[in-house]
Amino acid sequence: MKTKIITREQAKEKLCLALDVDTLSKAKEMVKLLKDYVGVFKIGLQLFTKEGPKTVEAIRNLGGNVFLDLKFHDIPNTVGNAARVATKMGAYMFNIHAAGGSEMMRATVEAVKEESQKSNIPNPIILAVTVLTSINNAILSKEMNLNGEVKDQVIHFAELAQSSKVSGVVASPEEISAIRNKCGSDFIILTPGIRPIWSTTKDDQKRVTTPGEAIRLGADYIVIGRPILNANDPVKASDKILTEMISHGE
Repeated sequence: MKTKIITREQAKEKLCLALDVDTLSKAKEMVKLLKDYVGVFKIGLQLFTKEGPKTVEAIRNLGGNVFLDLKFHDIPNTVGNAARVATKMGAYMFNIHAAGGSEMMRATVEAVKEESQKSNIPNPIILAVTVLTSINNAILSKEMNLNGEVKDQVIHFAELAQSSKVSGVVASPEEISAIRNKCGSDFIILTPGIRPIWSTTKDDQKRVTTPGEAIRLGADYIVIGRPILNANDPVKASDKILTEMISHGE
């Protein structure tokens, strides 16, 4: 299945920048610099642990959509309550671990629905993390004691998430097509493990692809961090990535 990007604006809306920095001041600097090139800004464990909830408000005040990447994974009541807080914060999207099970995922969906109605705010996108892109078949089998291949586990989690009414999943580029085939075109897929054509390293990612290929395969959002953050010119790097998404995503 192919996804065609017609305009630069559509490409921008699909690009998510991982704000893996230590300070709010640095995060704000990057948002101001790149908000014309990036549709969603991801706040992960590094920045949130250092600066806290104020990061969400600060980025939203600068006009950025926020992906709160804290990967909630706990008992259903605890994750449901955390989801309520994420909703009230104004997160555009946030994620939970599919490995928490269907009861936890359903509790999250219900909590978000109730909080959105109560506060009269839009429902955030809820994504279920399938298998981290740092995990390969050897790690899955030898360290996690799970039989089968990563792809099979990802598809299982995707179907479980969909049946639990979760908006979509976080999965590597290698599983996009299989998820589309099983879960359909309306199921959201956010894809980390993206490295531009000109990038020379995979870093700690094991299941990766290029921005254009991820879009061609059907990703709704792609997450990129270090190739932009560590670039000598982050604006130029972002612009080159958008070009890849447009020219190779058809």
